[in-house]
Amino acid sequence: MLKHITEAEFEAEVLKSDKPVLVDFFATWCGPCKMIAPILEEIAAAEDSFDIAKIDIDEAEDLCDKYGVMSVPTLIKFAGGEEAGRKIGLTSKQDLIDMMK
Repeated sequence: MLKHITEAEFEAEVLKSDKPVLVDFFATWCGPCKMIAPILEEIAAAEDSFDIAKIDIDEAEDLCDKYGVMSVPTLIKFAGGEEAGRKIGLTSKQDLIDMMK
């Protein structure tokens, strides 16, 4: 499942999730973010072992500071409330699926 979430929803939707969550820190003005969006939608439609959450960095400055998000897209795997992997920049579908296993 792919969800757009806010900074206020982050703890409940990501840190307390019973499944791993791939978080896409993106920006509406970011070209590579627009290119990876359909890939994330494809993965979300095919996978049920993990969720995908999208967070607009322009609306989540505190989260970006906390997790050291310096460029977009930054994709972070969270499992058990902890960071468990990270990819920065345009990443292939297979690399994202492999990171989530």
